[in-house]
Amino acid sequence: MAARRRIKHTATFEERLAEEAIRFKEAAEKQPIGSLARELLLRRARQAETASHINNWLRSPGLRPPEALENLVSDQKK
Repeated sequence: MAARRRIKHTATFEERLAEEAIRFKEAAEKQPIGSLARELLLRRARQAETASHINNWLRSPGLRPPEALENLVSDQKK
């Protein structure tokens, strides 16, 4: 069995997500407006930002679900 590669990160997960979002936004600015490549790069930037928000939510001490999710659950109980 092959040995598993270990990577020691110097930046935090949040910092790496922020850097990735910035890189994707900068790359998208170089693409023509309306192009598929630009849209895909902007989508990846939004995904990195969303992942950062989810990570912050998971690490929060209160750990409550988002309001929209609470409304959905309460609507299903009716």
